[in-house]
Amino acid sequence: MKKISVALFLSFLIFFSARAQTSTVRKAMASFDKAQGLLNDNQYPEAIKALKEALQADPGFQNAILQLAELNRRIKSYGEAKIYYLKAIALQANSDPRMYYGLGESELFSADYTNALKHFHYFITNFTGNDTGFLARAKKYQKDCEFAIEAIKKPQAYEPINLGPQINTAYRDYFPAITADNETLIFSRNIDGNEDFFLSKKSNNEWNKAVPLSSKINTSQFNEGAQSLSPDGLYLFFTGCNRPNGLGRCDIYLSHKEGNDWGEPFNLGPPVNTAYWESQPAISPDGNTLYFVSNRPGGIGGYDIWKSGLNEAGEWSAPVNLGPEINTPYDENTPFLHADGKTLYFSSDGWPGMGNKDIFMSRMLDNGHWSNPVNMGYPINTCNEESGLIVSPNGSTAFFSADLKDGYGDMDVYQFKLPADKQPMPITYVKGIVRDKDNRQFLDAKVQVVNLLTKHAVYNDYTAKENGEFLAVMPIGANYAFNASADGYLFYSENYELGLGSRTQPFLLEINLERLKVGTNMVLKNIFFDTNEYRLLPSSLTELSTLIELLKQNLHVEIEIQGHTDNVGNDIQNEKLSLNRAKAVYDELIAQKIDPGRLKFKGYGETKPIAGNDTEEQRKQNRRTSFIVTKI
Repeated sequence: MKKISVALFLSFLIFFSARAQTSTVRKAMASFDKAQGLLNDNQYPEAIKALKEALQADPGFQNAILQLAELNRRIKSYGEAKIYYLKAIALQANSDPRMYYGLGESELFSADYTNALKHFHYFITNFTGNDTGFLARAKKYQKDCEFAIEAIKKPQAYEPINLGPQINTAYRDYFPAITADNETLIFSRNIDGNEDFFLSKKSNNEWNKAVPLSSKINTSQFNEGAQSLSPDGLYLFFTGCNRPNGLGRCDIYLSHKEGNDWGEPFNLGPPVNTAYWESQPAISPDGNTLYFVSNRPGGIGGYDIWKSGLNEAGEWSAPVNLGPEINTPYDENTPFLHADGKTLYFSSDGWPGMGNKDIFMSRMLDNGHWSNPVNMGYPINTCNEESGLIVSPNGSTAFFSADLKDGYGDMDVYQFKLPADKQPMPITYVKGIVRDKDNRQFLDAKVQVVNLLTKHAVYNDYTAKENGEFLAVMPIGANYAFNASADGYLFYSENYELGLGSRTQPFLLEINLERLKVGTNMVLKNIFFDTNEYRLLPSSLTELSTLIELLKQNLHVEIEIQGHTDNVGNDIQNEKLSLNRAKAVYDELIAQKIDPGRLKFKGYGETKPIAGNDTEEQRKQNRRTSFIVTKI
């Protein structure tokens, strides 16, 4: 900490102190002068001891009383600060209003909200100075008091549970991150001043003993922390400070999981990182938007939340401040975007709260703006600082770090059940592996999940050759096209209709891709028509683009596009409808520059069912568009 003079240390009582009483008691003045030297060396506990000795010699020594009040407020010993402010006020009629500001802040940060509100009101009413900063903060504190008094009347259900000795230790364990399947937990641990990442996996619904994450990420000479884990657990964004390749004091780094280990982390570079402070990343579930905290110019407060988008070239765009919908003239920290892609949790000391930093929630609206932040309520938030909250994929459980009475030492990782009105939107996920159907080897396959309404890819990545695994989040309330593809193989297609109220149980797949060969047949599950119509609906374009990509990458392949119906209606009409639907796909492929000589189309009507026709679900399976490889 930078050395500060006594005058500067007495933040708002500088001028008042000049008029305050000195002591005629020699011993009191000697102890007071000793305290000034200790203050200049930042030896606060020793300075407090010397000031108390001065008061023992002269109980009415006002300068010593004021300094004790300010010092205790400075070191957050608010109970002691209140005692000395009240003594200082009692010594002088018509006390300087700024003393009431210090008293009010000490009361606010010790949850004495009623008295704090009274003293902030006195300060605001009687302060005549030109320091608008104090006045603005006092009015902000006044709103905090009013909010806190009401919040305490309506407490939230809150029972924090320690994650236990498999996760927590006598050291500081904090800043958890979790994958979408709720099976992998990564957190920070500070051992004797060195911050590293630790990892725990679940088995039988219990966390296993945490182990160091990776020697490629953890270092002995630098600190790693404040991380964000992509929902599939393959990308780790984290904060690295004072590194040789850093652009500022703290930068954001990225590491990609490679099989069972992690790749070498790299600095994201400009424009995300600058000569300023960039930290606390939060990646969106689709991997295309990075939220982070910075004190760079152009912000609203000291530390603001910013975002940067990933373009098609794989480059991060110039960061954009989230603006006054989220940021305030004060500080915002620890953003966490839930896997629903719309619910943001963050800490702030600018929005009305319980006094210090509180945790807030905001939802992204359909127009891209953010809703007014909602305080998570009492006792989730208290007069102490709360930050670093994340929420489980199913939205019911929150994880955070705290130093509570049942802990194992320093800060521990806890969880608690999140109130229903503070939970994110429901999600599910599709998880699986991709193999070669014949030799059962894992494949390096492209997996894509697209929201059929917005045409936005909520997941677009490759499986790893080592294990063929993937995990893609799908927020409830939309329909999704899913496909997995690999060079030289037919792609796999699936459709998920997840309207509001749909199941949230995950979809678990083992995908066995077939090599391209004559006679292989594939159902296109994301080709859509209106009932009894044959005009392709816009939601079919995602599947068509995948088929077009397959044909462009395999110029020797020829296919027959096939249309099928259920058994409802006239046979001739069904055959005609199936023919026209197949032709609609054929026409679209030709429009996309596929050689007509490689294509045929045919309508089979109801003659080739793949299920019965007794239920609507069966008939739905029979109403399909498919293709068969006719020549290689």
